[in-house]
Amino acid sequence: MHKSIKLCFLTLMLPGFMYAQDIKKLSLPEAIALGIANSKNLKLSQNKIDQALAQLSMVKDNALPTAKASFLYNHAEIPTNTLSIGGGNPIHLPKRADAFVGTAAVEELVYGGGKLKYAEESTRLLSDVARLDADKNKEEVSYAVINTYYALYKVMQSKSVIAQNLESIAGQLKQSQRFFEQGIVTKNDVLRFQLQQANVSLTGMEAENNRRIINYNLDILLGLDEKTQIEITEPDAAMKPIAPLSDYLQLALAERQELRQLDLQNKVADINIKSVKANTLPTVGVGANLYYINPSGKFIPPADQYIMPVTLGANISWNIGNLWTNKHKISDARIQQKEVGIQKDILSDQVKTEINKNYQNYQLALDKIKVLETSIAQATENDKLLASKYKNNVASAIDRIDAETLLYQAKINLELAKADAGLAYYTLLKSTGKISQ
Repeated sequence: MHKSIKLCFLTLMLPGFMYAQDIKKLSLPEAIALGIANSKNLKLSQNKIDQALAQLSMVKDNALPTAKASFLYNHAEIPTNTLSIGGGNPIHLPKRADAFVGTAAVEELVYGGGKLKYAEESTRLLSDVARLDADKNKEEVSYAVINTYYALYKVMQSKSVIAQNLESIAGQLKQSQRFFEQGIVTKNDVLRFQLQQANVSLTGMEAENNRRIINYNLDILLGLDEKTQIEITEPDAAMKPIAPLSDYLQLALAERQELRQLDLQNKVADINIKSVKANTLPTVGVGANLYYINPSGKFIPPADQYIMPVTLGANISWNIGNLWTNKHKISDARIQQKEVGIQKDILSDQVKTEINKNYQNYQLALDKIKVLETSIAQATENDKLLASKYKNNVASAIDRIDAETLLYQAKINLELAKADAGLAYYTLLKSTGKISQ
């Protein structure tokens, strides 16, 4: 019997232990760091950076000298080996012949109009563009984590207020039942409190369902096991002071990755123009060649039966036709550069309107908190007044329930407003291009 009791106790406690193992407590900074570390999008961004750096290394290799070597063995069978020309003495050739021929060459481009230098500069700038793209994706991942974290915080705060409200309703229900037994109120009053309890319970069930959905989404976002129950800590409740709008605009124009990318693209376009202009310049190269000729037929020939000439040379080439055909290519490159400038102007205007919108939304969120704090004070006072009147049988059950509902809704609205204000602040920072400031 004693063992059976122990076994039953362990069986009842086991789910609790398993559940505890699946709980992970995370603050907002910890969640952001975890999301960045496990983001598949950021891993893809890093792969693009590695690809850009590999491309840069390949472009640098183009400036290195080229070298090649070859070795040829040739065997000839000569069935008709007698040659007579003009009735003179015939020439007798061997019936077979072997020869070994080897070549080695080294070439270096001394001057190519600067095209190799321009190609390296352009590729280096494009690798910087890839890094900025990774930074932008990092900001997107951080904001996605923040957004989901605040969503979970909002639903948890709602559940907390709902639990408080249910506890209060339970007390009111017991009181109404006592009044009913004493003949002070009717059965209808008791039913009204029971109905209110059922409605709030349904709201609690919906909140719990939303919590499960958001928790699962956050697990995926952070790279955690899907069964992990995330226990969040309250984000910084102190509302951040808001700076002048001009400060955020200036910061965005300097930090937004998209604008910085267009600046780099403009530099790439400028280098492209220089590279096209280089088509009209001559190229200069030098080279060295080594030849090995061994007609003796032996792999290791006797002395004086092979030759190894070495040649040194330089070449200058100039496509003169580019002097009059290249101008249209330059015009096209300048048009492309102008397009980049226009794109930046358009994006700058979009950034300004986005900053202003998020700035106004954050101010509105702060104002809402002030109004809701006042409304809670009023709703609390009204709830106390109606509770006293109901106890003295001066107010009806409907009035009592309405007062309690108003207070319950005001509390939820305040918690949601605080969460919305926190998220609005991070949204404003995101629009500047730098969430962590």
